[in-house]
Amino acid sequence: MGLKDLHLKLKAFRLRRFLIGDGKRKKKGTEFTRRPSWMMPVSHGYYVVEDQSFRGGSDDFECSSVVVQREPVGDIECWFFGVSDSQIADGIHKYIQSHLFSKNPNEAQVRRNSKEIMRKAYLCARAKIRETYEADEIWRAGSVSALVMNAEKLVTAYMGDYRAVVCRNGVAHQISSWDQQSGKRLWSRRLMSVRILGFNLGKAKQPRGSELVIAAERIDSSTEFVIIASPGIWEVMQNQEAVNLIRHLEDPKEAAGCLAKEALNRMSKSSIACLIIHFD
Repeated sequence: MGLKDLHLKLKAFRLRRFLIGDGKRKKKGTEFTRRPSWMMPVSHGYYVVEDQSFRGGSDDFECSSVVVQREPVGDIECWFFGVSDSQIADGIHKYIQSHLFSKNPNEAQVRRNSKEIMRKAYLCARAKIRETYEADEIWRAGSVSALVMNAEKLVTAYMGDYRAVVCRNGVAHQISSWDQQSGKRLWSRRLMSVRILGFNLGKAKQPRGSELVIAAERIDSSTEFVIIASPGIWEVMQNQEAVNLIRHLEDPKEAAGCLAKEALNRMSKSSIACLIIHFD
């Protein structure tokens, strides 16, 4: 092969490499190019019991509502999941819609502000309830939400008797914030010191629904699924019980139905609604 032929072959190879790539992951700025959003392995299923009057509940019983929304925000695939009572559900979802999905923020803003957006959604919705309902109704308001970004980051919020539980390698973990945990430890130390002085405040309780828990964590290979559910699930079963009951089920809709029906079998009288988020 002559020098000229070798030169032409080298140019052809460089052109081909430019057009189709070299088979390696390319960088865009300082980050690897991500897979398209439709390739992200997130699936979900939910189940709502709409009528529990046969359980001896009150005549004004209202079932919890479920919200699911999937939107591309820049290069991020965002999922919003919510299980809430009727008082607060609409307010939270409208805030997320207007301050996240409709604003079309860039990727950095979404990753940086997602936790704060969730916090403000709950605070604003709770403030509107204060304007409409009596004080005792405010503490009855409850909700749990999850924001999933590219199946990489999970932001959760809940208040009242609603709850979020994540299964990692078969073990149930109730999602909580560091501030809440440290606050409980601080309260425990104070309570102990008061008892030493001869007082007993053991029966003192925080108002129901007064705590708002916001947390963010990474989704990794150990994260199997998340349960977000209403009080009707959690008043009759422990976190690990719920995880053990559905872990073998691959279909999240079937898993949600299994949890709800088990809560009914255990004579739960609170609203029963649950949503399962699977990470495949």
